Amino acid sequence: MTSVAPHSRKKICYYYDSDIGNYYYGQGHPMKPHRIRMTHNLLLNYGLYRKMEIYRPHKATQEEMTKFHSDDYIRFLRSIRPDNMSEYNKQMQRFNVGEDCPVFDGLYEFCQLSGGGSVASAVKLNKQAADIAINWAGGLHHAKKSEASGFCYVNDIVLAILELLKYHQRVLYIDIDIHHGDGVEEAFYTTDRVMTVSFHKYGEYFPGTGDLRDIGAGKGKYYAVNFPMRDGIDDDSYQNTFVPIISKVMESYHPSAIVLQCGADSLSGDRLGCLNLTLKGHAKCVEFMKKYNLPLMLLEEVATPFETLHDAGPTKPQLRST
Repeated sequence: MTSVAPHSRKKICYYYDSDIGNYYYGQGHPMKPHRIRMTHNLLLNYGLYRKMEIYRPHKATQEEMTKFHSDDYIRFLRSIRPDNMSEYNKQMQRFNVGEDCPVFDGLYEFCQLSGGGSVASAVKLNKQAADIAINWAGGLHHAKKSEASGFCYVNDIVLAILELLKYHQRVLYIDIDIHHGDGVEEAFYTTDRVMTVSFHKYGEYFPGTGDLRDIGAGKGKYYAVNFPMRDGIDDDSYQNTFVPIISKVMESYHPSAIVLQCGADSLSGDRLGCLNLTLKGHAKCVEFMKKYNLPLMLLEEVATPFETLHDAGPTKPQLRST
């Protein structure tokens, strides 16, 4: 059984690039990268930076991104700009780039920074140079091999897990975003080296996947786990589901590294969400995973209104080193 030791000291590294907040999806779009900068400012103002080492991520290279994504898709992302979109109409349809996943200035660089932070986090964990690695510009779990989806273009999570698999025989991926982590699940649906566990709203809700009966295929059968959640679930009810499920997963799967996607849209007050979690509810999930004393990566698709993050004070990061 996996050991749980709540008081072991943690070394934390955090990846942030000051340019990340400059990218703009467009007027009225729910995805707002400037909130990553706001979250970073909270970290500074609460003094949490003293608890960690802060690094500027490298820009993920085309070679790194094509370890998962197709060559022609990455070439398309690198080439398209707002001023040449008319030249790429067919490719935009093919790669699902448009309204939800718009073309904006610096799109490719945004993908590079998001992907680079997550890959660098995995490298840091692989080298045992950190116990916890954080990239709040990551967590873009909907992107597919050759398709943008749900505001996501490059699946930094898959890139990070592929890097972790160089050193770890089994990696556990947990997704507490309100949306099903379909891109990550699809990428590893036929392997037993990655178990994906997603807690999400299901039904007539994007992306419409993540049925309880979706359990993986081939060698990956029983290594995809989905738990649809009801509207309005609160902290206590969420923990009463999360803790026993993850405890059983840890006991049976025995991963040697964990990736936790902490999508903020499962929080109460999110314009796209319908759950009733507080920041403390999210933090309890992080705290629970820390107790296993395994290499832990924290990623978050920050699309939640800043007021939601700010009103609860410093609870959200939960980055104490002890």
